[in-house]
Amino acid sequence: MSWRRDALFSLTAVAFLAVLVGFSAAQGRREVRIGVVGVPPSLDPAAGLEGTTALVARHVFDTLVTYREGSTDVDAGLATRWAVSRDGLTWSFTLRDNARFHDGTPVTAAEVATSFSRHLRPEVEIPPGLAWSALLRGTPGVVKEVRAADPRTLQIVLNQPYAPLLTVLGQPALGVTRRAIVDGASRLIGSGPYRLVDASAGRLALEAVPGHWAGPSRAERLVFLEVATDDHAEAEFDARSLDVWFPPGPPRREDWALSGPGLRVGYLAFQTEKEPFSRKRIRQAVAAALDPSVIGVALERAAVPLQSFLPFGVWARREGGPILGGSREHVKKLLAEGGWPAGYKSTLVAVGPGGAVDMTRLAETIALTLGAADIPVTVRAETPTGARAALQTGDYDIALTEAAVTGGDPHLLLFPLSTSEGVAKGPRALNFSFYRNPRLDDALIRASQLAFRVERQRLYQRAQAMLAEEMPWIPIYVRLQWAVVRPGVIGLRLHPTGLHRLDTLSLAP
Repeated sequence: MSWRRDALFSLTAVAFLAVLVGFSAAQGRREVRIGVVGVPPSLDPAAGLEGTTALVARHVFDTLVTYREGSTDVDAGLATRWAVSRDGLTWSFTLRDNARFHDGTPVTAAEVATSFSRHLRPEVEIPPGLAWSALLRGTPGVVKEVRAADPRTLQIVLNQPYAPLLTVLGQPALGVTRRAIVDGASRLIGSGPYRLVDASAGRLALEAVPGHWAGPSRAERLVFLEVATDDHAEAEFDARSLDVWFPPGPPRREDWALSGPGLRVGYLAFQTEKEPFSRKRIRQAVAAALDPSVIGVALERAAVPLQSFLPFGVWARREGGPILGGSREHVKKLLAEGGWPAGYKSTLVAVGPGGAVDMTRLAETIALTLGAADIPVTVRAETPTGARAALQTGDYDIALTEAAVTGGDPHLLLFPLSTSEGVAKGPRALNFSFYRNPRLDDALIRASQLAFRVERQRLYQRAQAMLAEEMPWIPIYVRLQWAVVRPGVIGLRLHPTGLHRLDTLSLAP
């Protein structure tokens, strides 16, 4: 039997040597290789609000302000300080004096104004309806003019007061660009901690820029590779040619996986123009009947239950009493007070299976939970197109759908989902509960106009308290974002926006 032991020893030695060589090779690399879905063929920050384009752009194009660690509140970026006029119409940003584009050109107020002019004149270069339109209410939207008051002072003049401007300026889609000739071709360059040095099918390579104002990056190179599936990722990790992977949903592999809540939330909208859900006590009864632990099982690894009207990491989130859950006696009392009609069975509209969250399965779980609390519900699974049509026309009793805080400001979720402005039925409908409340309108409109952050936070806290009382819609879950990180890679912290800082990554010595 000695030949078996010798063969086993030899195979083990070869395997160990292969791992050792791979490990040594990895340590010899000065680049971090990152698997993503949807590597863009070229890089324009305005081309995407989320996903790979925004993640890469965040490292190539500086923004006027940056998001804090773990939050959508902002810190200094290209701008070191800012102020707003008393009428809320003119924002002035003082630019740092040590920022330069990747071709050595200083970042001046005139350069920033020219960069933003691309968005104000979309017919010249950018198709309308992209980032600027989504974040700033159309094109040109709330912005009237962007100008240089002097070389270091940029002014953004608005058509109307719009306090969310400060938060959305941290979005990479509003990164500062400069049109330059690179290798004989006209390209957009930035002033970020990395510059683009190579772009090919399914691959983008970034190189750290020495002397960046934020300090040196840990990784000298970041290489983004197209990795769309678990099988592909496993093969790349086994070959030690991948260090980090950002999967589109929960990865099959769990031992190297990290997760954190993002900004996409699922919620139940009530058709408040219809009986019995026009009655507050009935809506409160539904919320009290839902068990977050049961919902968590139905969500599996795709999301976690949400007990607030804003997801984790969004500034001004209210931490109060739980939205979901209550005793059987409390539910029964609320139904009696609301006058639940005997024999009535409501309809719950949900998008069919196929996404990161299985909406049909979740809807069926919700229906079973409500049925056990004497709130009979029938699930009506729809295609995305069918569900959208039902939401826009109000053809439902309850609807399970999603929304996102794209841009990071509370206004971008609470205002469209809760105010009278979004009630009109048809393609422009955003408030799918068709709920109207002048007091809530007033709080959310004022919060969108007052630039003083402390007062805005107070107004959003009040608005969330009103929503918790009125329940026109109920937050159900927040989607998780995932990363798979090979042992030996350090420095990754997931950000709720999905715009993770990758200049902090390094390989263990």
